[in-house]
Amino acid sequence: MKTGFVKALILALALAGALPVSACAQTSAPVAKVALEPVRVVTADGVRDFKVEIADDEYERAKGLMYRESMPADHGMLFLFPDMAERSFWMHNTPLPLDIIYISSSAQVVSIQRNAIPYDRTPLPSFGAAVAVLEINGGLSDQLGIKPGDRIEHRFFEGKGPKPQ
Repeated sequence: MKTGFVKALILALALAGALPVSACAQTSAPVAKVALEPVRVVTADGVRDFKVEIADDEYERAKGLMYRESMPADHGMLFLFPDMAERSFWMHNTPLPLDIIYISSSAQVVSIQRNAIPYDRTPLPSFGAAVAVLEINGGLSDQLGIKPGDRIEHRFFEGKGPKPQ
């Protein structure tokens, strides 16, 4: 009887000692944080500020906002390319509607594909050469009065990086 009690006590202490370690391990696990950079859209109606993730290499540009189910209204993603060219985006594996804003090397809005349909594989062209693309929540460009010809402010357009690959 004493042996059974001792085994049960040892097991209970071992389990009790393991619980705090497990809890600590879960709370101390690294959480991936994405660096956000400021982007300003200057419209005829005023200035609109966003915090954006940067997609400046092939992998990040291909992944984009795929699988994201929501995004704060003042957030977005800025896709940077190493050259000016006609661009085309699609909504493959992207569950939230987006406004896709094509931007020239002079930091002007070339065109906007408004309220792109989630999961749609239809190509959405830029209708002009672009070196960058800003994706924001669908409908925001209309709501905020963003139009072709408006100016985008970000360090990339000032030649201060990042340098797309």
